[in-house]
Amino acid sequence: MSTESVEGVDVAHVDAVLDARNAAAAVRLAGIIADAQLDTAGSPRKLPMDLFPEFPPEMVQAVWERALVVGVRAGQLMQSPRFYRDKLARLREELADAAYASMARSSDAVLSGPAAFPELHAIDDEEARGH
Repeated sequence: MSTESVEGVDVAHVDAVLDARNAAAAVRLAGIIADAQLDTAGSPRKLPMDLFPEFPPEMVQAVWERALVVGVRAGQLMQSPRFYRDKLARLREELADAAYASMARSSDAVLSGPAAFPELHAIDDEEARGH
């Protein structure tokens, strides 16, 4: 595909702008990961433990990449479980159907919690936020 205009859109311009946005987002994401890493380690002197020198670097990288994807997705689902009710219910069912009973029970706790299904407060018609 050429970088010329497609249906009146300057593809090269769109590509450059979106690539720049992605790069800027990656820098911010790297910063928040660095902050979270230190926050969870507790002290800068504990950061070298995150290199896991006793394991092969390729294995550590593979685990790191998977954990990052899972952590980001968990954060998204945790932020607004009520918006993901159907998806969470489907995922819970898939876990249960595949005989992952413990994980299905844990998943069920998300669906049954007050944050997942806020109800109108009976007195002032405001959403109850789990309190």
